[in-house]
Amino acid sequence: MLCKISFTNNEFPPLELPAHQSLADHLTAQNSPILFGCRTGLCGTCLVEIIGNIPPPKEEEKEVLQILAPENPRVRLACQLDLTQDITIKTYEV
Repeated sequence: MLCKISFTNNEFPPLELPAHQSLADHLTAQNSPILFGCRTGLCGTCLVEIIGNIPPPKEEEKEVLQILAPENPRVRLACQLDLTQDITIKTYEV
């Protein structure tokens, strides 16, 4: 199954990736619309807002999100996303 990933506020074209593929790994080789730092879910550099449904964050990601964006349940770390269906990604400013 392919998941379509679209980006708002950006000229970056949509991507189609197999379900459960790492978005961070794919965007490493391209001019990414998302900034990535540690790629392990600790630094918060890749904080984005998700439009669409994805599985809930794991405990480690939840801890970072509670610090960086406690008021927005749609904010996630792009490096930790589990792609399961089509989504739109919006950059998020802290």
